Amino acid sequence: MRTIPLRSLAACLFLAAATSLSAQTLPSPADTGPDSLSLPALPPHAPTPLDAAAAATPHDAAALGGYNVLIADRGNRRLLIVTPQKQTIWEYHFKDAPPGNGADDSFFADGGKSVLTNLEHSHVIRKIDIATGKLVWDYGKMNVQGSGPNRLYYPDDAYQLPGGNIVVADIRNCRILEIAPDKHIVRQAGRTGDCSGRPGTLRSPNGDRPLANGHLLVSEIQGHWLTELDENWKQVLRFQLPILYPSDPQPTRDGNIVVAGYTNPGNIIIVNRQQKVLWRYTPLKDGGLNRPSLAEELPNGNILATDDLNHRIVVIDPKTNRILWQYGVKGHPGEAPGYLRIPDGLDIIPEVKAPQGQVPQAQVVEVKS
Repeated sequence: MRTIPLRSLAACLFLAAATSLSAQTLPSPADTGPDSLSLPALPPHAPTPLDAAAAATPHDAAALGGYNVLIADRGNRRLLIVTPQKQTIWEYHFKDAPPGNGADDSFFADGGKSVLTNLEHSHVIRKIDIATGKLVWDYGKMNVQGSGPNRLYYPDDAYQLPGGNIVVADIRNCRILEIAPDKHIVRQAGRTGDCSGRPGTLRSPNGDRPLANGHLLVSEIQGHWLTELDENWKQVLRFQLPILYPSDPQPTRDGNIVVAGYTNPGNIIIVNRQQKVLWRYTPLKDGGLNRPSLAEELPNGNILATDDLNHRIVVIDPKTNRILWQYGVKGHPGEAPGYLRIPDGLDIIPEVKAPQGQVPQAQVVEVKS
């Protein structure tokens, strides 16, 4: 999903006719979805005023349907939780990450009490307690790539499974791993280091979305494949997507699949299991995307997406293709309120309303180098 040398492969990939191995109905998102999450108690937060340019971006707060957004602001080496009113209520900094290469993707874990994040370019996964800002679990060694125990090579999309294990797409090792809390490998899909496309291999997997029935929805960069693995990690569906560099497939309410195409100009599609494209977003003007890496359908049907190299998060109405809400100023990276720098990941959680009469204070936590 990220701007790493591997992505140059996208220029060499080609579109191909799709073939499906299954016509099953895609299950709904896992029962650990956003409505089952809740943030821990946070200190009241101070207002975060926006400058004129940030305030002028699309700002229909209703477009988010009552959800706050967790943003992995990779270029600023930080995580943010932002409200529909564009107020920052939580912030976390990775001071030990290389400049410009902080969190890649980040997803809520432990019922919304933690954030599980992968620092792809640093080859580590970390779990952070939201209330305290403490690092409570990790896998991999900072800035050390590898394939042996406690080693990863460009990890992407780390999710916590219902039983507490972690699943991650280990891109350049061409494998998916399930990792136990004690850090032993429970199982693996793909053969370590074998990206050939032969049976039993995965071709640079960069997405591994868990589904409610225990399956995984996997995107593969090379060949632009979409693969579904069953609860035993056996392949039950595989077809080529009509976009280059597919990234982070997500299930929709109707059993379809939304996938971002990490290209410039970028695009987002919704496709069904018979490989029919039901919706495509590829504007070239003000709404144009530059390497979007993650798109997901909100419960209200709008599409929330990262627009990585335009330095913004957007909410798109798929009925009109209008951008209704935006955080970040297109083409203007920054770290002031209302600005982002290469936002690479996102997740949602229901809004938490502050009790009336509280005096707001900001919460900012940092990892010590």
